[in-house]
Order: sequence, then C-alpha cells, then structure tokens
Amino acid sequence: MKINKETHIYKETTDCLIKADVYFNDVREAPVIIYIHGGALIWGSRENINPRQIEIYRKAGFSIVSIDYRLAPETPLNLIVEDVRDALLWVCSEGKSKYGFNSDKLAVVGCSAGGYLSLMTGTLKSKPKAIVSFYGYGDIIGDWYCKPSKFYCQQPIVSREEAYSCIGDKIISEGNRDRFKYYLYCRQNGIWTSEVSGYDIIADRDKLIQFCPAYCAREDYPPTLLIHGDEDTDVPHAQSVIMAQALTKLGVNNKLITLKGKGHAFDYDMDDVNVQAAFVQVINFLKEHLV
Repeated sequence: MKINKETHIYKETTDCLIKADVYFNDVREAPVIIYIHGGALIWGSRENINPRQIEIYRKAGFSIVSIDYRLAPETPLNLIVEDVRDALLWVCSEGKSKYGFNSDKLAVVGCSAGGYLSLMTGTLKSKPKAIVSFYGYGDIIGDWYCKPSKFYCQQPIVSREEAYSCIGDKIISEGNRDRFKYYLYCRQNGIWTSEVSGYDIIADRDKLIQFCPAYCAREDYPPTLLIHGDEDTDVPHAQSVIMAQALTKLGVNNKLITLKGKGHAFDYDMDDVNVQAAFVQVINFLKEHLV
C-alpha cells in the first residue's frame, strides 16, 4: 500500500515553525489519529513513528497526523501543551477542509512523553473522542519523577556541564538523541519536572497539578486505552495504573492492557506476537469510539 504523506506547518511562532506529517487515507470523512512522539519532551520529532504502525492505522481506515511540538527545556511545559492543543484545532479546521477529515471522529495516540501529552488532551476544552496512551504517565509530581531514579543512577553520572552542553537557547521543535544526556542528568537528580515546567516542585505544587491528568481529569474525560509493560524501567507501570484508577473513579470508560515482561518502548518490536495482539485491541478500541 502506497503511503500518501504531506508535511505542513500547523503553527508558526515568532521563533519556530512547528510541523505535522499527514498520512492521509483516500477515503473522505475518514476518522483521524493525531500521533504524538515521545522523548521526555526533550528530544524527538514527528518522524518518530513506526511505519508499520502507520500501515496498521491506515488499513483500518484512519488517517494519521504525526506532530512536532516545541521541546523542553527551551520551551516550558505549558507552551508545549498549547502546541498540542493547537494541533487539534488545526486538524479540525485546516485538516478538515484540505483532506476531508471527520473532526467529529478524532483520536489522540502517543507513546511515553507523547502518551503523557495524549492524556493531557483529555483535560483541554476541545477534547478528542478517544485517547490511546502507550506507556504514558498521568502524574508528574510523584517521587518517580521528582527524586533521583535508581535505574538511571546506575548509569554513568552526567555532570551539569555535560548535560547543558546538549541544549541551547534556540527554540526548537525537532531534537536529536544527543539531548538524552540532559534527560539522564534530570533523572539522576530528580529534577525533570522542574526543568521542563519551570516550576518548583514544592513551592509551585498547586500550579503543577494542572499538568497531572490523573489529578485534574473530570467526568467528561474521553474514553481511554492505556498500554504498559510491567517491567518498564523508565516510566513505571504504576503510572498507567494510577491513571486507570482515576478514570474509573470518575466513571470514565477506560481499559488498561498490561504486557507481561515488557519494558519501555516495547512497540518498536512489531514482530512480537503480544505487541501485535495489543494493536488489534487498539484498533478495536478506536473503531468502537470513532467509526
């Protein structure tokens, strides 16, 4: 199957052009998936989407819009969330007029930090109809992010100088893997949340709550599918459990799929039968709520 792809600038700021890749389905009024890449909000780009996953979604009748967003720490978290919000608005306006997207049938899918941002869309005024989070997180003020990570502290220690040499003053929406050293430094020192948000984890705790979907979700939150490996050393499986529990308490339709023995980024291995089975459930979930 030929992949029809076009790149657009969905948002322009004074110092950054923010792009989206559209993998469109030839069917008019096709439901659409906004895909949000991972990378701890620090690195990555719209191109970090598995081609085999694109095909799975397209064969199921969906168009896909894979988006960039401005990256931390040069851009703070509140503006990153605004970028995601504006991507949804762009899809519902420009995307609808250009590609015939059915804006009433819009889902957001993301992995890791992209899963987190996907979960954040459920707290926006203009919400998607469904959310799929692959190993995302609903709480950025817990010990897992605000205290040194035992897992990352076992790796070579990154100095502050080395960490900050990987970032700069320029606002960017695409970042290479070299920026991982900055993330490693943040996790080794338990400062990721304060670094990407610009808020103090203690003094500004009330301000940070609005960026924790597990705590600020309401009864109108969209149906949500959470998928997480129970041996994830980067984002604890407990993060999806917490999110599922919060949604259940609110009476929100949700499901948690736990993949036994799987770690972070398990969906890169699309030859794994358990991963394939999980994607069958993803497609069924999306069709249930969008088609």
